[in-house]
Amino acid sequence: MAGSAGRAPGQGRVGQNEKLVIAASSLGTVFEWYDFYLYGLLAAHISAQFFSGVNETTGFILALAAFAAGFAVRPFGALVFGRIGDLVGRKNTFLVTMGLMGLSTFAVGLLPSYATIGVAAPFILVGLRLLQGLALGGEYGGAATYVAEHAPEGKRGLYTSWIQTTATMGLFAALLVVIGLRSAIGEVDFAAWGWRVPFLVSIVLLAVSIWIRLQLTESPVFQKIKEEGTTSKAPIKEAFGEWKNLRWVLIALFGAGAGQAVVWYTGQFYALFYLEKVLKVDGATANILIAIALALGTPFFVIFGWLSDRIGRKPIILAGCALAVASYFPLFHALTRAANPALAAASATAPIVVRTDPATCSLQFDPVGRNKFDKTSCDLAKAYLAKAGLPYATVAAGPASAPELAGSTEVTVGTQSFTFLRPGLSTPAQSSAFLAGLSRALADAGYPAKADPARIDRVSVVAILFALVLLVTMVYGPIAALLVELFPSRIRYTSMSLPYHIANGWFGGFLPTTAFAIVAATGNIYDGLWYPVIVAGATVVIGLTFLPETFRRRIED
Repeated sequence: MAGSAGRAPGQGRVGQNEKLVIAASSLGTVFEWYDFYLYGLLAAHISAQFFSGVNETTGFILALAAFAAGFAVRPFGALVFGRIGDLVGRKNTFLVTMGLMGLSTFAVGLLPSYATIGVAAPFILVGLRLLQGLALGGEYGGAATYVAEHAPEGKRGLYTSWIQTTATMGLFAALLVVIGLRSAIGEVDFAAWGWRVPFLVSIVLLAVSIWIRLQLTESPVFQKIKEEGTTSKAPIKEAFGEWKNLRWVLIALFGAGAGQAVVWYTGQFYALFYLEKVLKVDGATANILIAIALALGTPFFVIFGWLSDRIGRKPIILAGCALAVASYFPLFHALTRAANPALAAASATAPIVVRTDPATCSLQFDPVGRNKFDKTSCDLAKAYLAKAGLPYATVAAGPASAPELAGSTEVTVGTQSFTFLRPGLSTPAQSSAFLAGLSRALADAGYPAKADPARIDRVSVVAILFALVLLVTMVYGPIAALLVELFPSRIRYTSMSLPYHIANGWFGGFLPTTAFAIVAATGNIYDGLWYPVIVAGATVVIGLTFLPETFRRRIED
């Protein structure tokens, strides 16, 4: 663990212009996040292009799972490139990661669709996502460490907070490109071929970013330990094989990183997916609304980074997690009322209830895409509701009043009820009549097919999204400085990268997939929030108990 003695500001600092260090490191990291998040923004289009062989609900969740695959391997990238960074230096390592990320992203833009090359398309796509994840696993730790090791004492939170803005700026840049293209060429052409353009233009950004980073020199802290011959000979073994270091890795993961990750991905990604997939806000409008919220919220990364230099990292991060636990359910309920008031009103006045034998119901998610959910009346009814994105409750039915009703499902919309016989006792005409009657009842009850653009309260939606982003800035702004300060310089790149990427790659990266799978399973559009609420709550408890304050520590040791 890094030493705790204080030091005069600027003492021992050598080398180059600090603004160039921040600008070059941040710009390169913005580019990498731009690449990585394009996939998330275009999940619906990628689902249609590469997972067209499965049903719509499963295809979207599989697209999110492929998005999460890039996160799954980030810890392995942290190990590989973290070790290299502690052995040979920070600068050259993140040049390699940038090149790997850029070329993988460019290749996604060229990849043929499922219709062209069949099942090979999704497999290649996942392979490219894995390469992106490995690259990003090495990039963040290098950039954060590099900037922190140039920062004067008392300003590490402020300096590294610029790196923290890069994830949001990368998302913001991707949003602007996507919005601009959609407006310029229209939704039809964008869905057909325009979605590829943001991936292809990344090759230009790659060239610019590499050129800028080539202007940098090595970190003064790494240069010092290299000249003294005190670099680690086995960073992975030293970081994770010795309890004195491993315990801080675990505390960093569970006492700060995990909560930070779920708050980050709920506020910036799950909120976007929720607007599009659950509330049925058209993609262009959803992108614009969240882009506005991001623009308003991004300066607070720097503000909270600066504040953490004054009052500490720990209270800001844990306060953000605690506020998320307390506010997520009210905020998302408010988001539903503001973005799709018709859905909120219909859900309140005419709730949908599915009464059936629970043993006849399947989980409305099939990871291999083979299940059509048509074997039982429960599956048929729930598949219809899930595809429509409608909230419903499931109630266990009592004993059937007649033998022919055994295994049947009753769907109630407000005061109207529809009984759906099990498939073996129903004809196609009866099934069609049931679904047609259910569709009419839903329309009569006010359930909309999509959000009405004229009724979206855009000011309220932006305000709610801004509140979610503000929580992101609280937990994310100070986290890089905290992680840098927890570990000694000889194993810093390796040690800080692994807990960060396990947290953000696994706890955060799998959040959209997990949350939507929970929603699909339960029918409650808010149940997916239990995942971030539980994880953030656990982080508050663990962090308050075990996480030390670090903002006065030296980082040269």
